[in-house]
Amino acid sequence: MTSAADLLSQTAPGSIAGARSMAHNAAQIAALAALANLAARPDYSHTALHWNAASGAFETNPIDSSDGPVIIRIPLSPLSMRLVRGGEAIDTLELDGVSEADCLAWLDEGLTERGLKAASSVKHPFKLPKDVVAVTAFKTDGLEPGLLALGRWYDLASRQLLNFASKHAAITPGPSPVYCWPHHFDIATYVGLDADGSENARGVGVGMSPGDKSYGEPYFYINPWPHLDAGDLPPLPAPGHWHTDGFVGAIATATEVLTLDDRDGGLADFIDGAFALGRDRPGA
Repeated sequence: MTSAADLLSQTAPGSIAGARSMAHNAAQIAALAALANLAARPDYSHTALHWNAASGAFETNPIDSSDGPVIIRIPLSPLSMRLVRGGEAIDTLELDGVSEADCLAWLDEGLTERGLKAASSVKHPFKLPKDVVAVTAFKTDGLEPGLLALGRWYDLASRQLLNFASKHAAITPGPSPVYCWPHHFDIATYVGLDADGSENARGVGVGMSPGDKSYGEPYFYINPWPHLDAGDLPPLPAPGHWHTDGFVGAIATATEVLTLDDRDGGLADFIDGAFALGRDRPGA
């Protein structure tokens, strides 16, 4: 039996960009449904997704309907869209060969049948990456290995972040819930260090991006706020490096993570060590 670690090693991290774009686009459709039906929060966390390791899928927050709480689930392998009630799948749409417009229409029908507002009744509040906007149809042929690997990276990240947040739960205000933010498609927690709520209140973002214009592959990041001084950065634990172009943060790319003999333990050590630097030297 092939382990999750082996599956990560079998797929080059830089080769999953197409799979990432497809999944990122699907996440927007689910986020629109949440935006249309859930009470607004200032940070837009009502549109955030959660990673369900048991089903290898992203899930919206539960949406109350006349038919009971509804969850929209996006499994990655195979890529599909599901309406779920009470833990049981009610409707499933396999996305391969389906246009973005038809997927949205399918979801709208399922939502309105349950007395909910259509996802198409609202518009995205954030500008999306060009590669995501360019997806007009879900054509997953040849992308299956990338989608599977993408799910493994989210699974690893979710496990690491949940453990990290639990470990640092005593901090006040402390770690936020672990969310996947659909506009950036990163999965993260934000550790508040000051309770005053001001613009300069200290904090550290800890998460994983599946890849973007900074890195064409998944990467783990620890971003202190206010930013550290790029001219006076201390050594980082392996396997990471400092990123200083546009933001100052500790980074461990997927390629770097794959060099670790003990992937879970080594990645946890990197995250904890980089977080300690950001927590103890904010704005230095």
